[in-house]
Amino acid sequence: MANSFNQPLSGNEMIRSGGLASMMRLPTSTRYAGIDVGFIGVPFDIGTSNRTGARFGPRAIRAESSLLRPYNMSTGAAPFDSLQVADLGDCAINTYNLLDSIRLIEEFYDKVFAAGVKPISLGGDHTIVLPILRALHRKLKQPVAIVHVDAHADVNDTMYGEKIAHGTPFRRAIEEGLIDTHKMVQIGLRGTGYSAEDFDWCRQQGIRVVQAEECWYQSLAPLMQEVRARIGDTPTYISFDIDGLDPSFAPGTGTPEVGGLTITQGLEIIRGCRGLNLVGGDVVEVSPAYDTTGNTALVGANMAYEILCVMPGVRYA
Repeated sequence: MANSFNQPLSGNEMIRSGGLASMMRLPTSTRYAGIDVGFIGVPFDIGTSNRTGARFGPRAIRAESSLLRPYNMSTGAAPFDSLQVADLGDCAINTYNLLDSIRLIEEFYDKVFAAGVKPISLGGDHTIVLPILRALHRKLKQPVAIVHVDAHADVNDTMYGEKIAHGTPFRRAIEEGLIDTHKMVQIGLRGTGYSAEDFDWCRQQGIRVVQAEECWYQSLAPLMQEVRARIGDTPTYISFDIDGLDPSFAPGTGTPEVGGLTITQGLEIIRGCRGLNLVGGDVVEVSPAYDTTGNTALVGANMAYEILCVMPGVRYA
């Protein structure tokens, strides 16, 4: 049966520095029929407020993903023996017009969701989650639960007077009824702010806010048990901003904040989503220009793979 599913190109067939630079060197496709999960690049960074460069994130993540192998030796997940997975390429954007880019992303994901594909998106800055959630809402006709890993809440009302930027997407998504706030958790929030109440708006909406200090020196497995109970079987989207991790692990990002999560805790969060009704996810804000060793992109590739491993229907050994 395994031979009926796409498989990553093995390092025993082609050295890892060779082969097509797709996600995990999977087959690519521009046709969505029959695809269960698709990796999609969104090379967009015109919503950033500090360091740009996340438009090159999808390419860097794909390059580093050549180091990944198909079986998850830690969890026993065998996604390529149970789901049809492909790299669906990149969503075209308009680098000269943010709002037009939002339109293009929405239209692209409308087609993805209409085909029944569950996307794992490679950003790109965090602005991209808004058009993705808009398209998902049109498909599901209901708000979704959210597992949001980030140093920042991304619920600003405006940035420089603009309603749409990488610091505003969850504010807009909540206002538009795309998210069930009582089934949303934000993990890793930290850093300096503009006022003592910066995270209070989230709590007032019913969001479970887990600041980074609550995570220090401990396993997050108990937290994820709580998250699973809170969300239940509601369709769930996981959004993983790489700056949720401490910059000692992931320096290649636009707005780094000290005191963040460890890689191990990032893995615990994603693996703790196993059993949820996941309908999509993303890894965003990898900025290769500030990632001199490639480690941030490598971490991003691993987190995207881990999201794949907890998708519904994955077989476990």
